[in-house]
Amino acid sequence: MTGLRIEEHADRVVATLDRPEKRNAIDADLVRELHELCAQLEARPRLLLLTGGADGVFAGGADIGQLRERGRLDALAAINSAVFARIRALPMPTVAAVDGPALGGGAELAYACDLRVCTARAVFGQPEIRLGILAGAGATHRLPALVGEARAKELLFTGRRVDAEEAARIGLVNRVVAEPAELLPAAHDLLDEMAKGSALALRLTKLAVDAPAGAHPHLDLVSQAVLFEDEEKYRRMTEFLERRRRS
Repeated sequence: MTGLRIEEHADRVVATLDRPEKRNAIDADLVRELHELCAQLEARPRLLLLTGGADGVFAGGADIGQLRERGRLDALAAINSAVFARIRALPMPTVAAVDGPALGGGAELAYACDLRVCTARAVFGQPEIRLGILAGAGATHRLPALVGEARAKELLFTGRRVDAEEAARIGLVNRVVAEPAELLPAAHDLLDEMAKGSALALRLTKLAVDAPAGAHPHLDLVSQAVLFEDEEKYRRMTEFLERRRRS
């Protein structure tokens, strides 16, 4: 049984976690399917919308039954962190649409996306420390980048949960909608805004933003040089000038 439902569109892919009986817990099969999705988006770059379906749960975390049996060699194999890093490095932007709990590995999956949209009943949290482990699939470095070091340490050290209102206030999510029915339309609206731009410019902008500090300004200059020679840049600027002349 597949744990990931895929809908393909011309400019984007919608991937829905589909393990309702396990609260979309992230197990080895789902990790494999996420790797397969990444391979598709690396070969044919498109926007990605990642969601948890209509059951009021984004992802309840890693599959604890499997996690309990993992040893040190499994930890060193980076089972979850490797696929989350691959999602983070996808060529085109990604949006996580979160309804209900996003806990543990589920929260880290949301952090791996570039942007997050959630419902008013969304909850984020890293309970790993209460289970005798740490948040080892990205939260220790992605959460400080999102909300600041001190606040991230508080959440990681205590396992405290964050509701949607607080998540918006501290910058953990980009948008909050009141009702679950509004979630996917809001996420698609965000992707639609991105899709209005040049796909190549969008891809290079993501590459520049995600690059380590030492890569700037050289990467910015090379990326801009590529875009300055792009035919779409000329077309878009010509259309802009023509509209301004007509106004």
